[in-house]
Parts: sequence; structure tokens; C-alpha cells
Amino acid sequence: MKKRFLCLSLIFAMTAAQVMPVAAARKDEVQAEKAETQSKLAQAESKADDLEAKKNALLNEIDSIDKSLVQTIAQIDILKGEISDKEDAITETKEKLEEAEAEKETQYESMKKRIQYLYENGGTKAWAQMLLESGNILDMVGKAEYTEKMYQYDRDELKKMKEVVTQVTDLGNQLTQEKAELEDMKQVQEEQQETLETQLAQKKATASDYESQIASVEAQAQEYRNLIEQQNAELQKIQEEEARAAEAARKAQEAAEKARQEAAQNQTQAVESTDNTATEEVQTSTGSSSNENSNSSTSTESSSEPVEEETTSNSGSSYSATGEAVVAYASQFIGNPYVYGGNSLTNGIDCSGFVQQVFAHFGYSLPRVSDAQAGAGRGISYSESRAGDIIVYSGHVAILTGDGGIVHASNSAPYPQGGIKYSSNALYRPYIAVRRIVE
Repeated sequence: MKKRFLCLSLIFAMTAAQVMPVAAARKDEVQAEKAETQSKLAQAESKADDLEAKKNALLNEIDSIDKSLVQTIAQIDILKGEISDKEDAITETKEKLEEAEAEKETQYESMKKRIQYLYENGGTKAWAQMLLESGNILDMVGKAEYTEKMYQYDRDELKKMKEVVTQVTDLGNQLTQEKAELEDMKQVQEEQQETLETQLAQKKATASDYESQIASVEAQAQEYRNLIEQQNAELQKIQEEEARAAEAARKAQEAAEKARQEAAQNQTQAVESTDNTATEEVQTSTGSSSNENSNSSTSTESSSEPVEEETTSNSGSSYSATGEAVVAYASQFIGNPYVYGGNSLTNGIDCSGFVQQVFAHFGYSLPRVSDAQAGAGRGISYSESRAGDIIVYSGHVAILTGDGGIVHASNSAPYPQGGIKYSSNALYRPYIAVRRIVE
């Protein structure tokens, strides 16, 4: 019976020993699969983070474009109002011109009638009649002086009416030119609006595509997470099987050892009566054992050297100039083209770029856009302004020349209607701010 139990224990221990290598092999295989899945998951999460960052950056661009679009639409509305005001002023000027022309014609007709009368009644008879009708020489001289004054009055009135007509005509031409300039500026803003709307639509489409990609990558990442959970469950199962097999093997080994010890003890008792010496040798051989231990130690040394850091500082230099020098420098570029968004004083530039580049020549750093330039330097009233100050309108900026005019990059029309030009009336449209850059 004991031999049979011993055999069964040995067979069970051998079976457990065979299960252990198989489980270990499968465990290594699942761990390798899990490592690969974790790597794919990390790549998917990294791709999702990258797409999310790109989408957020794009949303910031969309927000910026949207704000620019709102500002552009607002500037277009302002320009429409200013153009309407110019049209009203032009209509009023035309009415004044018609009144002045009519008055001039009336004066001219009256003068022609008086001249015609004098010519028809002129000659020696007219003077003789004047002499006969006069009571005395003083009366005659008085009539002659009156006639001369009448002539002078006609000439003066005709001259005044010509001047009025000329002034009204010049005013009408100026208003027409200013209206054309405002219309060009409105066209530029409308083109910018169209560009911004196109960019906005494209970027919104790209953002939507990012969202689709992110959703796809997130779904793939979730599949990897689910697979890792399955692999973890399988590893847990393998570990439990290994633990059960190890426990069974331990118990089988203990049973086999116990059976072997019992068999050895029975054998010892059988021969004890005949050979005490042999029994002692058997007991000595089964009960002796020896152990050896060795220790080793290692030591490591480390050294470090201090690292010195050097710091450098840059000191900027400031420049100064006169307002007249600024105007003189800006004026040398009159006639060069206007280019929206351009930065070249010779090949093309817009209004805010022109102001920025001119002042940069003298060492002054101004913002790039006109709205921001409205906060540059020091604010002053228009009555305090002088040459070299800047005047900021809605969506436009110029340099005051000190004589009531401005030099500015006007619009995309050819010079002298557009381009970098001089305009004699700085108040041709409402302004937002007057700023002094050069003290």
C-alpha cells in the first residue's frame, strides 16, 4: 500500500512538473503580447494628444480670425457711414455751386444791361446831356463818379462770384476725391472680409476633420485597453494555475519524502537486530548535511564638479528725432505703391506698416496694426498736434505734416489717387486718437 501511494505521489509530482513549464511559456507569450498592446496604446494616446493639441491651436486661430472678421465688418460699416456723409456733403456742395452759378449769371446779365445802356447812349451826346441836365459842375462830377463806382461795383461783384464758384468747385472736387478714397478703403476691407471668411471656413473644416480623427484614435485606444484587460485576466489565471500546480507539487513532494522516510525507517528496523553498525551508517548517511556561505561587497565612488553659468545682458539704445525729420523721411516715399499687409516702403506697404517702418528708422518701436498704434506714445488733442504726430482713424492711420495735412499709405489705387501720398485735409474723416511719438 505504501509503495502504491509513493508511486501515485511521484506520478502526481511529475504531472505538476510538466504543467509548470507549459504555463510559464504561455505566461511569457501573453506578457509579450501585453507589452506590444501597451506600446500600441501609448502610440494611440500620443497621436490623440497630438491631434488634440493641433485642434486646440486651430481653434485659437479660428477665434483670432473670427475677432478680426468682426473688426473688419465693423470698419466696413463705419466707412459706409462716412461715405454716406461725403455723399450728403457733395450733394449740398452741388446745390451751392448751382446757386453760385445762378447768382453769377444774374450779376453778369445786369452788368451787360448797364454796359449796353452806356454804349447805346454814349459818345459826346451822353456827356452833353449829362452837362445840360446837371445844375452845376459839382452835380456833373457827382454823376460821373457814380458812373465810375457802378462800373467798379460790377467788376468787384463779378470777381467775387467767380471766386465763390471756384471755391465751391474745388470743395466739390475735394469731397469727390475723399469719397473715392473712402470707397477704395471699403473695398480693401471687403476683400479682407472675403479672405477671412474663406480662411474661417477652411479652418473650421480642418477642425471638424481633427475631431473625426480624434474619435477614431480614441476608439482604437479603447480597443487596446480592452485587450490589455483581457491579457491581464489571462495572466492572472496563469498565475493562479501556477500557484495551484506549485502547491500540488509541494504537497506531492512532501508526501513522497514522508513515504521515503517511512520506507527507510522500516528497512532500518529490519536489519537493526543483525547489524547495529550498518544501521548507524544508514542513519548517519541520511542525517548529515553541510552548508557553505560566502559574502562579497562592492563600493563605488562618485565625484562631481561644479558647473559655472555665465549670464549676459544686452542693453538697448534709444533714439531721438524731430517731428519735421519724421515727415521729411516719410515724404520721400510718396508715389510708392500701397499693398495690404506689405512691409516694404519702396515695393508696397499698407497704412500701419508705413507708420511703423517710418518710426522704426528713428529707433521707435510701434505695433503693427492701426488699432494698437492708437495706444502708442502719448495722447494729445488735435489742437496740440504738430508735425510728426500720428492720427488714427477707424481702420486707418497717418502721419501729420504740421500744415493741416497728412502723409499716409492711402489705398491700392495708383498714385496720386492711392499709394503713399500727401493729403491736404487731415480731418477729411472722423479720427479716433492723436498720439505723440517724438517728444
